[in-house]
Amino acid sequence: MDVDGGTKRVYNRLGGDGKHQKVCFHWQAGKCNRYPCPFLHSELPASSHSNGASSKRAYDNSGLSGFSGQRGRPNFNNTWGRGGGRGGGGGRGVVVKAEKVCNYWIQGNCSYGERCKFLHSWKVGDGFSLLTQLEGHQKAVSAIAFPSGSDKLYTGSTDETARIWDCQSGKCVGVINLGGEVGCMISEGPWVFVGIPNSVKAWNTQNLMELSLSGPVGQVYALVVNNDMLFAGTQDGSILAWKFNVGNNCFEPAASLKGHSRGVVSLVVGANRLYSGSMDNTIRVWNLETLQCIQTLTEHTSVVMSVLCWEQFLLSCSLDKTVKVWYATESGNLEVTYTHNEEHGILTLCGMHDSQGKPILLCACNDNTVRLYDLPSFAERGKILTKQEVRAMQIGPNGIFFTGDGTGEVRVWNWSAETTATVQ
Repeated sequence: MDVDGGTKRVYNRLGGDGKHQKVCFHWQAGKCNRYPCPFLHSELPASSHSNGASSKRAYDNSGLSGFSGQRGRPNFNNTWGRGGGRGGGGGRGVVVKAEKVCNYWIQGNCSYGERCKFLHSWKVGDGFSLLTQLEGHQKAVSAIAFPSGSDKLYTGSTDETARIWDCQSGKCVGVINLGGEVGCMISEGPWVFVGIPNSVKAWNTQNLMELSLSGPVGQVYALVVNNDMLFAGTQDGSILAWKFNVGNNCFEPAASLKGHSRGVVSLVVGANRLYSGSMDNTIRVWNLETLQCIQTLTEHTSVVMSVLCWEQFLLSCSLDKTVKVWYATESGNLEVTYTHNEEHGILTLCGMHDSQGKPILLCACNDNTVRLYDLPSFAERGKILTKQEVRAMQIGPNGIFFTGDGTGEVRVWNWSAETTATVQ
């Protein structure tokens, strides 16, 4: 991991190993104007690529959102947005139409059966299936956390509770009343962190210790952990940081990062950088050594709802109906290398791998759908339909992932090599 600032090339700064030649992404996009260009204007020979083994990484709940386990092994034969569907260009994607779920089927009394012109399923596309539904929250599910190695799933809601679910039985085994709406939730090691108005709650799932971290002003919308530092994005535009004191077994205030003019709603860490998305329509890039803002990205025209890292790229989504892919120049500044357009505002992103080890991007939109895309082609793989919009998604082990919607329902999904008969 490069801890140098400034002029390092992006493939070093955001995860590449710098030992192999790199293909110019601007050339691949047909718009390189650098002469001489330090990168290749040709595809890498086959011997430079993976030996064909699966790229599927082991489940990692390290708190680094996105595809951090794949850094340094990018497949340069694929280019952004060339995979088909609404993402653009040719490919093997499934073209998703504007399907509608049958209301009578939802109620369990559709008399048309297979002849019904509406869907009798909550999803479109093959290779993934619905395992079960978890019901209990009375309002929207706003956060989901699955601690690594745990047999418990944690969910938070605007009904001011957190619920603990047993992964074997699917039953709720605990309800925690928090006295405020849950804005976010993450897990790191044995700890589960929950953002509520004016506070961050911390639970140690091993020794059952409970802590309350004060300092935030307004709702806490986003949390991320880097090494022994916890960062919280708050309603007043600040990013607060706490450092874990091993001796006292507590979190001590460490810093307050100022710069955003409105609430910080998304955070992600990648290669010694903290990226923050805000209601002020910008993304700020922070150096984790100095805790100083080193760049402000202003290409989005509405709230930046979610950011994640994949290989040497930063991906961001917004209510402006776009997903932007960022790649840094030799100067170290991030620039947009591809923009994917949706028909509706995008609420959150989640990255994982399918049963074949291929990277998939999940985009939750405010038309009550979650769109699934191959990366980097943005070829469509399928669509999840929900009763109300999905604001929380989380990866689990072995191809499992979770979605939480506005009705309070949590759904458990699974990528499988073959489509199996499951409850849908």
